[in-house]
Amino acid sequence: MLETLVAFVGAAVLIAMAPGPSTVVIMRESMRSGRRGGVAAVLGNETGVLAWGVAAAVGLSALLAASRVAYDGLRVVGAVVLVWFGVRALWHARRGGAASADIGDGSGVPSDAGRRGGGRSWWGSYRLGLVTNFANPKAGVFAVSFLPQFVPEGWSVPVALVGLSVLWALIDLVWYAVVVWVVGAARRVLGRPGVRRRLDQLSGVVLVALGVRLAAETR
Repeated sequence: MLETLVAFVGAAVLIAMAPGPSTVVIMRESMRSGRRGGVAAVLGNETGVLAWGVAAAVGLSALLAASRVAYDGLRVVGAVVLVWFGVRALWHARRGGAASADIGDGSGVPSDAGRRGGGRSWWGSYRLGLVTNFANPKAGVFAVSFLPQFVPEGWSVPVALVGLSVLWALIDLVWYAVVVWVVGAARRVLGRPGVRRRLDQLSGVVLVALGVRLAAETR
């Protein structure tokens, strides 16, 4: 039991640290909306993790893994969502070049009012994190293929899967909390108009690339 738990925690930590769409979105929200927005995006993402875990417990993720039509449908929708997020980030970067002069304080760093104006509401950041997680069908397939490996012998499988999902979400939460704190600490530098515009461009390109890759992949 203990060895299984240690193995699961180690694997979950490595999975959390692997960069993906959620990482890009959480970092961007932390930069644009501050730590409050970053935490909201993290909570939205972890709600998605828990939802996939519960889906695995009741067999929905198994259906997704087994049905090519269901998987491909969610894959295409997810790809469109990621590309849309990426295009919006690129458009924001394009607009930011013209708007940055209006929100500065003369030091090259946006004022607090400018930061608030460019940020998203708490609910908006939460919803963005949630949608980003749901937009990735790999999360559902992963949940049904990864979590059952660590179900202790003799345990109720649905109960164990839900418990492992909660632990998985908590590990994710800790890792992304560190990411949000680091981005928040560097926000004075990252928030400068030129740097912020480049980061918007980078996140936009990454999200579009991830969306195109998701759309083009085959199982």
